[in-house]
Amino acid sequence: MSSTDTSTEVPEVGTIDMKLEVVTLPVSDVDRAKRFYHSLGWRLDADFDFGDDVRAVQLTPPRSPCSIAFGKGITTSEPGSAQRMELAVSDIDAAREDLISRGVDVSEVFHRDGARLVPGPDPQRRSYLSYLSFSDPDGNGWLLQEITTRLPGREWDD
Repeated sequence: MSSTDTSTEVPEVGTIDMKLEVVTLPVSDVDRAKRFYHSLGWRLDADFDFGDDVRAVQLTPPRSPCSIAFGKGITTSEPGSAQRMELAVSDIDAAREDLISRGVDVSEVFHRDGARLVPGPDPQRRSYLSYLSFSDPDGNGWLLQEITTRLPGREWDD
């Protein structure tokens, strides 16, 4: 479908399960990245060393269905070029305190007010509007987004 398509027809929902399982991050120092993400309390799933040219490390955030992978010889992207990866949390303040206790340099909580970003959490604590950010040692950027109630249609029916 091109960006000039003016069709109003809605495509049928796919019937083949496709789950986002792994996101690859570009890093400059595999061991440093492994220490950083492991220090966040993320589960180490794999560390495969295939010799001098290829190494793959995979970690998973607590209770997440999606993991991250990084290493040597697995991506041509520049270290630090992955931006705006979002992690959903139910309590943005507790998540911030946890990250701080683990030594992560975390932003203050901010919220969206229309197009503007404003300091502090959303005043009504509405889902999807409060955030904080941090970066890994290479500058790959993460956002934590507070979601307490998902909007209708945002979860798949089983």
